[in-house]
Amino acid sequence: VLWFTGLSGSGKSTLAHALEEQLYKLGYQTDVLDGDNIRHGLCSDLGFSDTDRHENIRRIGETAKLMLKAGTIIMTAFISPFRKDRESVRNLMSHGDFIEVYCQADLETCEARDVKGFYKRARSGEIKNYTRIDSPYEEPEKPDFILDTQSVDVETATKKLCNYIEGCISKKGANI
Repeated sequence: VLWFTGLSGSGKSTLAHALEEQLYKLGYQTDVLDGDNIRHGLCSDLGFSDTDRHENIRRIGETAKLMLKAGTIIMTAFISPFRKDRESVRNLMSHGDFIEVYCQADLETCEARDVKGFYKRARSGEIKNYTRIDSPYEEPEKPDFILDTQSVDVETATKKLCNYIEGCISKKGANI
């Protein structure tokens, strides 16, 4: 399970989908879980309070664990703003089966990439509990992989991640 975390606009979904495509081309069974396919179904009953955010990440973690057990490499692209939630998901997995990928970008860069206007709406008070506006984001303390998405392009980042993942698979002796 590759757990992409970072601010909205940091490149999590873009990179998760690019990596998923590359790994699929290499013959791996893959899938991406992100807000578009989780918040509208599995977690449609949840809002954005801290309690709901905790439950959202718990459900995603449990889903990713089931998919991993079925032999699928899972990329998840969620802000997942709280360290303890990311650590709880890591603890659901066997050692080495959870890779935290921190998509690092400053708030100014993320706001500049915000084509849907969420940051602007949050700053105006129209959206409440928006991460890094009026709700915290706890940066990972020891992520497994850091991508400076302000300076690394998608193609380069995808290649780096793909090489890293293939190395992890080789070390585990996995036959996926």
